[in-house]
Amino acid sequence: MYDQMTEQRKYSILKEIWGFTAFRSSQSEIIDRVLLGKDCLVIMPTGGGKSLCFQLPALLFDGLTVVISPLIALMNDQVTALKLSGVKVAAFHSNMTRNEQQDVERQLLQGEIKLLYVSPERANSAGFPDFLDKLKINLFAIDEAHCVSIWGNDFRPDYVLLNVLRDRFSHVPFIALTATADAATQQDICKQLHLTEPEIFVSSFERKNIFTESRPSEQKYKQVVEFLFKVPNQSGIIYCLSRKETEKLSLKLRQAGFNCDFYHAGMEPEERKRVQKDFQDDKIQFICATIAFGMGIDKSNIRWIIHYAMPKNLEGYYQEIGRAGRDGTPAKALLFYSWGDYIMLKKFIDDSQAKEDFKTVQYAKLERMWEFASANECRTNVVLSYFGEFRNEPCQHCDNCIHPPKSKEATTTAQKALSAVVRCKENVGLNLLIDVLRGSYRAEVREAGLDQIKTFGVGKDISFINWKIYITQLINQGFLRIDYTDGFKLKTTPLTHSVLFDGKKVQLVDLTYTDLVTEAPKPKQKKMMLEDELISKLKEWRSEQARQKQVPAYVIFADKVFENIAASKPLTRADLLMVEGIGKVKMEQYGADIIAIVQGFISNQELVKNVQGKTYLDTFQLYRQGLSPAEIAQKRELSETTIYSHFAYLYTKDEPIDLMQFITEDDITKVRTAWLLADKEMSLSAIAEHLISPMEFYKIRLSLAVIIKREKMER
Repeated sequence: MYDQMTEQRKYSILKEIWGFTAFRSSQSEIIDRVLLGKDCLVIMPTGGGKSLCFQLPALLFDGLTVVISPLIALMNDQVTALKLSGVKVAAFHSNMTRNEQQDVERQLLQGEIKLLYVSPERANSAGFPDFLDKLKINLFAIDEAHCVSIWGNDFRPDYVLLNVLRDRFSHVPFIALTATADAATQQDICKQLHLTEPEIFVSSFERKNIFTESRPSEQKYKQVVEFLFKVPNQSGIIYCLSRKETEKLSLKLRQAGFNCDFYHAGMEPEERKRVQKDFQDDKIQFICATIAFGMGIDKSNIRWIIHYAMPKNLEGYYQEIGRAGRDGTPAKALLFYSWGDYIMLKKFIDDSQAKEDFKTVQYAKLERMWEFASANECRTNVVLSYFGEFRNEPCQHCDNCIHPPKSKEATTTAQKALSAVVRCKENVGLNLLIDVLRGSYRAEVREAGLDQIKTFGVGKDISFINWKIYITQLINQGFLRIDYTDGFKLKTTPLTHSVLFDGKKVQLVDLTYTDLVTEAPKPKQKKMMLEDELISKLKEWRSEQARQKQVPAYVIFADKVFENIAASKPLTRADLLMVEGIGKVKMEQYGADIIAIVQGFISNQELVKNVQGKTYLDTFQLYRQGLSPAEIAQKRELSETTIYSHFAYLYTKDEPIDLMQFITEDDITKVRTAWLLADKEMSLSAIAEHLISPMEFYKIRLSLAVIIKREKMER
């Protein structure tokens, strides 16, 4: 029976276990329906709090909640996190020894477990439903429920068989949950799982904390390197289409000095496990992976996702970018796309053994993915409309909203392309058409006699890259079409004639990748810099706790919790308990340590004006005593490089540090020239690449400090 006492317990458990004082989105309504014993389907973006919708009711029920989850890694992450919060939870899967399985069975029979995670294969295995009959089950939760539908992006036959379990336990409520499902998939999930009069809860698909950006694939490796220099030490994933690409890209980036590895389904199980664990433990900054990686990762501090090639559908893309920013803090999603990606993905569908109705669905989804990647309008609205959520206002967190593409009247350019298609007798593909327009004399052009047509070379003033972008837009606008049954050749449409002969005007957008590079972050204010320093100290402490407990660092606390602590700077237990994300159990475990860190940090900030952190103070005091950088480094047991970085920091904070005893005006001039060539990039590596002759990094750092300060004084 649901009453006022249950309502109070609901909020009490929310704070005690998860450390939150309020529910998000429709969590409260979903939990209420589950507590009333009703079926429901929950569509909620990754990071939106789906798991809470069945985990919290499980703690209110007096029996067991069974969770069907597709991946062992995902199970283990959730089980570990819940155990650290004081929840009685267990997993049951094939990677466990028979003794471990028997121990879980004993605990279940004795009623010692509130939540049991199992795979669909285990749930459907012979004898397991009979064992479940012996237990008092209050709820079944089907996670990643889109796997039950052929309309979803990850159909799995084992999921369809779960309707047998549902029919057997018809008296027990079922809750199905997924991050991405359009209207057709939602209805199919309810049908396939035999849900009884389910209420469908659809949260907004908008992920306001994720900045989405799409770029043409030209020179994408260079673009990726530029991106990585701007996100040092931030966790991320680079998704590739093939296993070979993950290995090739990972090797290239490691040779460039980045801390990364690769992951795909063809690796040995132990090697996959090692890579995944190293990533979870922050020993590896990022992974180059196929989509086999990520579904089982509950890592809250992933800050960015790169798609090195276009995904096959919007469901997969949106689910994958949702692995960034799960803690609600800002994240980035960068997508590279090309016509080659489209053709390859189309061929994958063509060559598959799937039924024609399934292929038809996949073709349609691929088309929508291409529309999203090449869109000139708000990308978020494209996604929202795909999932049945419609609006007109811009999202202000995608590239097209922040840097709107500028269109221009380009009828003449369009006429050149359309006329060339006609004169080539509609018998050329995209790349060959561009070669004709640009006047290429390569063999294929000459052998077909295309160097003799009137439009040969009329577009040599436009680069190959820009021609590809323009023609793609002509396709999107309906002035050309692609004939998939005739080798992907370009054909005219009813609109072609209107441009060539009826005076119809055409607007095109310049979309070279350099226009899409995001701006460098603005310098942080002192308050934010102080908070960053405190967060850094908390993370150091967290890493040690994680090492001792042999769990991923984010399982101890999410980065978002540390941001909340840094913003409020709690100095007492009462203050700390008011912080969102601090529950009773973790307060008892870690409260004293956190308060000691905050108190120590706050008291030390008052010792020296304009200096952040005690380490800078210690270096400054030794400098004022007349010690050299080498002597300070020896005394403090730090590297000289670190001491020079302290000098640079103190100098920019207007402390009396004489940097000119370590560098010359000639050094400053050389660094300034390289810095300008690097578009004022603050990365020392980027500046070093533009220096005519090598220079030690500490000199680059000190010279840059002088340059920045001089520019500031000139304003």
